[in-house]
Amino acid sequence: MRYLPHTEEEIAEMLQTIGLKSLDNLFGTIPEDCRRAEPLDLPAPLTEWELDTHMDMLAAKMAAPPDYKLFLGAGSYHHFIPEAVKQLLLRSEFYTAYTPYQPEISQGTLQAIYEYQTLVTLLLGMEVANASMYDGASALAEALLMAIRITKRKKVAVSRLVHPFYRKVIQTYLEASGFEIVALPITKEGTTDLSGLDHPEEFAGVAIQSPNFFGCIENLEAHGERIHTDPKTFFIASFTEPLAYGLLKPPGEYNADIVCGEGQSLGIPQSFGGPGLGMFATRMKYVRSMPGRLVGQTVDKDGKRGFVLTLATREQHIRRERATSNICSNEGLCALASAMYMASLGKTGIRELAARNHDKAEYLKKGLAESGVNLPFGAPTFNEFVAEFPAGFKEKYARFIDKKIVAGLDLEPFYPELKNHYLFCATETAARTDMDILIKEVAS
Repeated sequence: MRYLPHTEEEIAEMLQTIGLKSLDNLFGTIPEDCRRAEPLDLPAPLTEWELDTHMDMLAAKMAAPPDYKLFLGAGSYHHFIPEAVKQLLLRSEFYTAYTPYQPEISQGTLQAIYEYQTLVTLLLGMEVANASMYDGASALAEALLMAIRITKRKKVAVSRLVHPFYRKVIQTYLEASGFEIVALPITKEGTTDLSGLDHPEEFAGVAIQSPNFFGCIENLEAHGERIHTDPKTFFIASFTEPLAYGLLKPPGEYNADIVCGEGQSLGIPQSFGGPGLGMFATRMKYVRSMPGRLVGQTVDKDGKRGFVLTLATREQHIRRERATSNICSNEGLCALASAMYMASLGKTGIRELAARNHDKAEYLKKGLAESGVNLPFGAPTFNEFVAEFPAGFKEKYARFIDKKIVAGLDLEPFYPELKNHYLFCATETAARTDMDILIKEVAS
């Protein structure tokens, strides 16, 4: 099927109208050495079934469950998703819903977002949450920009234990605008070292991830107290695994000013890397500086409950100079999936699931330690942890792949000082028999 709607005659007529002889003349302002001289070398077209086979072959090259046993997290986690969540998401009212500009015909979508916002504030211990953002990385970058807008300061501090990809996104967002990013070092326990933060009044915000990239649980209470020695400095708590707050106190209870991160764990499949869900919550006093949009509850003229788009501080709605960000939409379907997931599990279910995740990872950690693997960091962990292996483990790692076992993530590319260190993860989907096989293979 062709997707170009214009005939050769129509193209010739349009070119004549604008005074050009050919389509190539449209690109006359581009230097010749910057133009492609020959057609793209594309393969021949495929039939639908040939394309399906080709895509299956490409997918088979990926190490993904259930064929592979993954002990890999690092910001994307394999969790069981209730069938009810999957089926409800397929309803056309949700699956095809667009931005709720007209509340009178968008009540279902608006209520779904409102319920999501409510559940997020309960999980994170905050007062208000927006209608979601693209992913955890953009949410954290937007949080730092929000702190900069409010404080009028030009410098932020970010822990080196914030996800490395998130730090790359922060760099892209901030450095081009002339803002300074200070990296906070790592302690011997595998947590963030704030001992050098002598002048928090210099910073717009300080970003800490907990559980951090090593899976270690940060002392958010102590961090918050140190950061808030200057009450204007924003304490920003980030996360990649929100299920941790089923066991841990939420950051809001440690006086975090903004809490943001990735919500993929809450009912969203990994899908080979995306899409994600950016969760973002803050204090009510900062609501007008919050990026994205906010759905609120109201009553109509008859006193019936209704939902409306209360705040939308983006360029499409207000003057550009007053917009809080250029975030142009929200991850509506992913936010709905997470709301369904949280509602399905409930408070008790999330706590029980978090406990199971913690216990599975602790079982694997203990087993590896007993097999002779060094655990370099002493801080408590959730879901994942760092293990140090003797030189030459990369060869054994490759043999694991041949046996369809992915034995963690090599940390050296992200932290050059951590050669032979690997980040392991075990969620509720990790079977005890598979963990025993991994422990036995490592010891052999």
